Amino acid sequence: MKKLLLGAILLALALAVPIPAMAEVNISVGISLPPPIVFAAPPEVVVMPDTDYVYVVPDSEADLFFWNGWWWHLWEGRWYRSYYYNRGWTYYNSVPRFYFDVDPGWRGYYRDHTWHGHRWNYERIPNRGLHQNWKSWRDTRYWEKRGTWGVQNYQPRPQRERQELRHQRQEEYQRRPDVQRHQQRIQEQQRQPRVQQPRLQQRQQRVQPAERGRTMRPQGGPAGRDERQQLQPSGKRRPMDGPAPSERRQVKPGKKTKPAGPERGPRSKDEGRPAGR
Repeated sequence: MKKLLLGAILLALALAVPIPAMAEVNISVGISLPPPIVFAAPPEVVVMPDTDYVYVVPDSEADLFFWNGWWWHLWEGRWYRSYYYNRGWTYYNSVPRFYFDVDPGWRGYYRDHTWHGHRWNYERIPNRGLHQNWKSWRDTRYWEKRGTWGVQNYQPRPQRERQELRHQRQEEYQRRPDVQRHQQRIQEQQRQPRVQQPRLQQRQQRVQPAERGRTMRPQGGPAGRDERQQLQPSGKRRPMDGPAPSERRQVKPGKKTKPAGPERGPRSKDEGRPAGR
């Protein structure tokens, strides 16, 4: 019984923890969170031209963006996001799609108040105004209509040229040393579940046959036809020869046994009642 109980517990644990879930947990093991970014006050942001309403924090040396209701932070080749600019970061296992629209030289353009040879009269947006209006600005295309992103005499790039720039920036991003180190580490962690997975499957295979053999077959080999007929409804086996234990009569020493009388049929309904009633 102890072995049977132990096998059932191991089987339940194996089924309760799926293999894909275990692999997903192992991938994130060892990925540290970025250090906190300290601001004296909530940071102001600037909207980037030629983007899908991406906002950057110009007063921070860290790569800190706001897009689609999230704060995004690139640190050591890894991406993190949070609802807050200074806490609550979680690892994001991909590159956000807005990033390749951001011009890598935006800091120099910001410092010189120019955007590709045009005067850039950008507007610094307070943190409260950003959180209150970012969604309506995106839905109404506010910054495109209002002075073409603040760039004088600016003409938006053609779609084909924007796609070529995105592809070029993606290749440059993949060549960054910090990005390559992070991708190599992820690949090493992804190989680990492939080694652990067969071990878990082997454990399930060892438990399941043992469980099946104990619950479906009596101990001592396969049951024959005569042996199956001796099984009682409770699951206990009766001996092949002789009466059942309930049919044996106990004889005490020194006491004569009463000879067995003739067999009687089933007792009728009125048997044993006084006559005349």
